[in-house]
Amino acid sequence: MKIVIAPDKFKNSLSSLEFCNIVEKQILSQNPEATIVKLPLADGGDGTIDIVNFYLNGETKEKTVSNPFFKAIKATYLYAKKSKTAFIEMAEASGVKLLSANALDCKNATTFGTGELILDAINNGAKNIILGIGGSATNDCGIGMATALGYRFLDKENKSVNPIGAKLSTIKTIDLSQVHPKLFEVDFQIACDVTNPLYGKNGAAYVYAEQKGATKEDIKLLDKGLEDFSKIISSVFHVNAQSVSGAGAAGGMGIAAKVFLKGNLESGIKLIKQLSDFDNQITDADWIITGEGKLDKQTLSGKTIQGILDASAPKNIKVAAFCGTIDINKKNLNSMGITYAAEVIKEAKNLEDAMMNAKLHLKNMTKKFVNQMQ
Repeated sequence: MKIVIAPDKFKNSLSSLEFCNIVEKQILSQNPEATIVKLPLADGGDGTIDIVNFYLNGETKEKTVSNPFFKAIKATYLYAKKSKTAFIEMAEASGVKLLSANALDCKNATTFGTGELILDAINNGAKNIILGIGGSATNDCGIGMATALGYRFLDKENKSVNPIGAKLSTIKTIDLSQVHPKLFEVDFQIACDVTNPLYGKNGAAYVYAEQKGATKEDIKLLDKGLEDFSKIISSVFHVNAQSVSGAGAAGGMGIAAKVFLKGNLESGIKLIKQLSDFDNQITDADWIITGEGKLDKQTLSGKTIQGILDASAPKNIKVAAFCGTIDINKKNLNSMGITYAAEVIKEAKNLEDAMMNAKLHLKNMTKKFVNQMQ
């Protein structure tokens, strides 16, 4: 019997690698003849870098770069020399996680540090760069990143504009003459699970800027900046920014990655599945065991389990889901393609027990599953 173990993490409780090891050990203790394939997954959010490294087997590169307010910090990314592939999370240099809650101020924040990480990867020989754009503290439409790569954003007096969100409306033209010569020798894939347009009520500023420290007045300023800058993008790159799904991701980094990096916006789970050679690895599997912290309607919107179901259905592979909690009834689970489901919260005494002892509960859930499978 071939069993593929392919979970996402249980946030603040269990990593996807820990999940794989616990389930594998329990299955083999009950069924030593089973063939186990471990394919830990992620959807592009926190912790994705560990999963990427599981497949890339790269080294951690450290670089002193600018934080969202141009202060020097040390940030890291992954680089696999053999495949010349780098994985960069913009949150490492330009993320909310770098700032205290009362320090957030996205109108004055920059993605310059993310550009510095990209530049370092290129200088180290990267030919493929995967860029994760979640968790940003910025709303500069990627002009900080682009500035670090040699783009120059000029005002009406032909002077360089400080690359922050508050200055977007002052940009009148873009100078491409000093862009890094090797930039377009690199293939960029952008992990983006957001479909928001660049500006407007569903755009980057109105939907996300408040949680990045913006006031109502800031939001109006930023939204106008994004709209104004979209016209510059149109005139220089001949791209209608507002029509690009995901353009508003990470404060406009979605459209920035497309026009400045010539990158392709793809779902995080799709990229991880490509790295893991998922579709080929699951061939002839009898079961796929997956899981995540909470299985609910959002699972259908590009999360890890949906990515698994998309791959398992054509191959008629049964899917078991071990989750922290499940907010979908059994009938709907079956219609989604999930044959077996179990949740930690039903094993535990309470939520605290579920979080603190997730490993033990997962082991017991696996034991019950194997017993009914035999």
